[in-house]
Amino acid sequence: MNVLRFSDLCSQGKARGQRVFIRADLNVPQDDSGAITEDTRIRASVPCIQMALDAGAAVMVTSHLGRPTEGEFKPEDSLAPVARRLGELLGREVPLVANWVDGVTVAPGQVVLLENCRVNKGEKKNNPELAQKLAALCDIFVHDAFGTAHRAEGTTYGIAQYAKVACAGPLLAAEIDAITKALAQPKRPLVAIVAGSKVSTKLSILEALAKNVDQLIVGGGIANTFMLAAGLKIGKSLAEADLVGEARKVIDAMKARGADVPIPTDVVTAKTFAADAPATVKAATDVDDDDLILDIGPQTAARLAAQLKAAGTIVWNGPVGVFEFPAFEGGTRAIAHAIAESSAFSIAGGGDTLAAIAKYGIEKDVGYISTGGGAFLEVLEGKTLPAFEILQKRAAG
Repeated sequence: MNVLRFSDLCSQGKARGQRVFIRADLNVPQDDSGAITEDTRIRASVPCIQMALDAGAAVMVTSHLGRPTEGEFKPEDSLAPVARRLGELLGREVPLVANWVDGVTVAPGQVVLLENCRVNKGEKKNNPELAQKLAALCDIFVHDAFGTAHRAEGTTYGIAQYAKVACAGPLLAAEIDAITKALAQPKRPLVAIVAGSKVSTKLSILEALAKNVDQLIVGGGIANTFMLAAGLKIGKSLAEADLVGEARKVIDAMKARGADVPIPTDVVTAKTFAADAPATVKAATDVDDDDLILDIGPQTAARLAAQLKAAGTIVWNGPVGVFEFPAFEGGTRAIAHAIAESSAFSIAGGGDTLAAIAKYGIEKDVGYISTGGGAFLEVLEGKTLPAFEILQKRAAG
């Protein structure tokens, strides 16, 4: 993917003295008092900001926070807690600027945080008049917020259309490189794990991957629907019986390419959905009418782990069982450790996936951990993200 990179502009001295506008993703969780409870996104944005400061630029940074109403600023919409945390991480004061659309005063070597961009009228619908005003604030626009790359908004798309220069920040560039490596130019075999409660929410992803991957591992409620499609009984497990036909099409599409969807041969069941429910391992052919399938069994987990260890590239989205309950975490744990031990390039994304990675302490063993939930899923669907599209257009001149 050919996009201009901010790191290249900085190394060539082209950012010195320039007004640089960085669209970061600083949308962090807060408690009822407004205190930040988890600051990963702020820490992830620091390298781009520091890069701009080191290059001698006048730096403006903005982000959305929460879901404010356009044109109606409320105290809880403020980026003030983010400005304080960013200041601590950068080791300098980061002034917070409100009502900034018509002009910002910032000198080279300084950084300011521009108040919640989603409060600006026209931001979400990418109003051209707003976009042109945003572009007029800067000499260089830097998109460094992959979590918003699937949205065509004023600060993610419009500004990139009109700014003198539009480029990808280090975080966005790393996502582009990882996605290209995993999906556009994968080392084979390419194995994808797609798990979750419903086939309906990930049907387009399954269909897109079925055209490209060598093995498509399904888990959770999705696997139950595929088990139905394979003629197995699943008791009272979560599934979508009306999508059995679609699941069968995915299996057939894979088979036609000499690829496969491994169906569980053993499962872990319970009679109720509870952390303390007694767990029973049984063959996939022996599921009772009152059983709930809450995990894949050890035989299936071992078979999938072997496939993952032999893979060239792994894409992971979703745990394969109810890993939050200790009795039903075996499958997800086995898959996590197999990915960690595999020599394959791995890319993982999605909230539950990140929680599993953290639980099993394999962060350093995953090739790339994607920070954007919705954007990551749209990439898996084969969609071209608006942010990538406009940056490619601008790079092509």
